[in-house]
Amino acid sequence: MASILIHGGTVVDGTGAPARPGEDVLVRDGRIAALGADAAAGADEATERVDATGRTVMPGLIDAHTHLTFGEPTGNDELFNHRTEAYSSMLSAYNARKVLRAGVTSVLDADCLWNIGCELRDAIEAGIVEGPRMRAGGQALMTMLGGTAGRMIKDEGTTGYATVVTGRDVMVNEIRRQIKYGVDWIKIMVTGLIPSMKGPEVKVWNIDELRTVCDTAHELNTKVVAHCRNSDSTRDAARAGVDLIYHASYLDDEAIEAVVEAGASMCPTFTLLGNLADYGARIGTAPELLDVFRAEIEVTAKQLTKAHAAGVRFLTGSETGFAVTPVGEWHARELEMFVDYMGMTPMEAIVAATRNGAFAMRMEGPDGGVGTLETGRIGDVLVVDGDPLRDVTVLQDKERIVEVIKEGRRTDLVTPIPEHRQRASDQVRFLAACPLTRSLALTEEDLERMSHV
Repeated sequence: MASILIHGGTVVDGTGAPARPGEDVLVRDGRIAALGADAAAGADEATERVDATGRTVMPGLIDAHTHLTFGEPTGNDELFNHRTEAYSSMLSAYNARKVLRAGVTSVLDADCLWNIGCELRDAIEAGIVEGPRMRAGGQALMTMLGGTAGRMIKDEGTTGYATVVTGRDVMVNEIRRQIKYGVDWIKIMVTGLIPSMKGPEVKVWNIDELRTVCDTAHELNTKVVAHCRNSDSTRDAARAGVDLIYHASYLDDEAIEAVVEAGASMCPTFTLLGNLADYGARIGTAPELLDVFRAEIEVTAKQLTKAHAAGVRFLTGSETGFAVTPVGEWHARELEMFVDYMGMTPMEAIVAATRNGAFAMRMEGPDGGVGTLETGRIGDVLVVDGDPLRDVTVLQDKERIVEVIKEGRRTDLVTPIPEHRQRASDQVRFLAACPLTRSLALTEEDLERMSHV
């Protein structure tokens, strides 16, 4: 493998240390071989050179919450009823390239359709698909009340990305089955929407069930991530031993205390809600929901700021894979959300998206770890035309991502990716968006005239 010398740039190494202008970085055999004067001294005639003068050199981004196998559905009907395994596998491979070109060199894809996540991870590692390094889960574990799809989830068995587990034996067997087939994480949908109950998601697992999942997974050296969209779920997930908590919506002080005491990490995933709140009107989101989404961000972020101050580790995640978060488009927006809503500095947000993300990848060790530009670490490097410490949104502009190096290999950012044309059978086709009543179809003059016929 060729060595690469990145010279003249300002290094933001992902550790939180101050930026270092004019520092060279040498990548050799897929690792960070040297920094500073040692980097220049270690280069030879065969070394490729990348001029980063006036630019920022930093670790590749880590997106700890993606759904690369979902195919960007507009809703649950499409996701559960308009997908086929073979086509979804090929589409996932196609989309993986977009992730890498967006500057994301690693992702945690914690639940998937069929077992495509694990297979995609292996295909990338084998070199037959270009994409980010992956850690993958299988089907999310649910009770029959879990998730956001209500009665679309079958009372037992697998529906789309979810498997309903009933009773301790079924839970244990499903966890062991998923680990047998290669998952890196077990995911639990701790909250769900119940059709007969108005309001937000409710907790649909008890703490003993959560402990069963965590204990079984941990005995087999597998970590657990949980979807928690209310305070009780966050509190109980932490107490049960969940390693990484998604969303943590509306958490209260008791839940924060539980997270701090347990040492759990958090990945709020504000991006999907932020896209809906800010741009939902442009894509047909129900107007009455826009303020609801924004309120969830504001209320949750205020509490998560307390958790951050208390030392909780935060990771960034975009929930990429839905129509509102298409692949390759919004991975870096979470950093902006952390700065705007949680009051993080740009440096703190960068650390969350790099060093802290190594936890999701299970690659935190000093030798072979990811997320920082330190000697011995894996050579995942970005060169950015701009200063994300002044404006973190520069990381969302793919035109400003001028080099993406994953494990010592430069990514082709120039050759166009073929256009994806939506397959008709993947989308729900409606005859109408609302009932065609006479009052909607006819004008007042029409109705008046017809009343006299």
